[in-house]
Amino acid sequence: MNWLITGGCGFIGTALIRRLLEDGGQVIRVVDNLTTGTRDDLRQVSNFREISRYSVFGDAQHVELIVGNILEDDLAVVASRGCDIIIHLAANTGVGPSVENPRADLLANVLGTFNYLEAARINKVPRFVFASSSAPVGEVEPPIHEELAPHPVSPYGASKLAGEGYCSAYSRTFGVETVMLRFGNVYGPGSVHKHSVVAQFIRRAMAGDILEIYGEGNQTRDFIYIDDLIDAIVLAAMTPDIGGEVFQIASNSETSVREIAERLEGILKESGIVGVRTSSGGARAGDVMRNYSDTTKARTVLGWRPKVCLDDGLHKTVSYFQNQKSGQA
Repeated sequence: MNWLITGGCGFIGTALIRRLLEDGGQVIRVVDNLTTGTRDDLRQVSNFREISRYSVFGDAQHVELIVGNILEDDLAVVASRGCDIIIHLAANTGVGPSVENPRADLLANVLGTFNYLEAARINKVPRFVFASSSAPVGEVEPPIHEELAPHPVSPYGASKLAGEGYCSAYSRTFGVETVMLRFGNVYGPGSVHKHSVVAQFIRRAMAGDILEIYGEGNQTRDFIYIDDLIDAIVLAAMTPDIGGEVFQIASNSETSVREIAERLEGILKESGIVGVRTSSGGARAGDVMRNYSDTTKARTVLGWRPKVCLDDGLHKTVSYFQNQKSGQA
């Protein structure tokens, strides 16, 4: 299969590429603007070559990198010619950035998604997997499931909801087999550039800085280990007859931000990092208080279930960050 992965130099993209290369026989092209992920990140998982945006698909010997922005509609069309599947990961990620700059969030998450859906239509790409979030649902009594009416709280939730809407429309009107995956809070090895709570807490603790918790830390999230998420993406790419479907992809468990800080404190202490301090600040605009997912649909339709428990995943993530720091010393 010929794969086009937008945002392929990032945390999730490089983990997916590693998995596809291990499986073998896949031709992979990446479009990335290198604002978060880097060439070095991609080099950690693949022997890649940087190509012109007008090149035809190559072979399975090299991952191909095109440096470009998902807002370039002409790039989307030429980059996706000849591909069998688009994995659309590139996005403005997180509530905080969307509150600070709602317009940039809209452009990346709505127009960027539209550009690659339109490219899929023009080039008759059979399958399009969209990286979404539970943020479109908003403030509801969890667990979150696919049939809940969406009422987004943040601009990020609104932009991801718009992306889901366009995916649904392109499936029903144009026959593009779109699959929407609502990711939980992803963590794990490879998240060195990620600004989510687990990665930030580990970085700050290792630097001797205070772990800053918004509000009292009672807000809950559903944390999913990177390898489990990659399993779900691959299944979404390969499972037949699921065009237009939405799936919650998370661990089906509720964990507070303060509990994450406490668990990490214990794990870090085991590895020699003591005296971890926390502080509570004001609540963050756009945040919801409770968020965890019912993953029944993913289990029954995709045959997917998470395998890595939270404590094991946190141990592996802390080890990764420590190895990264040792390698830089």
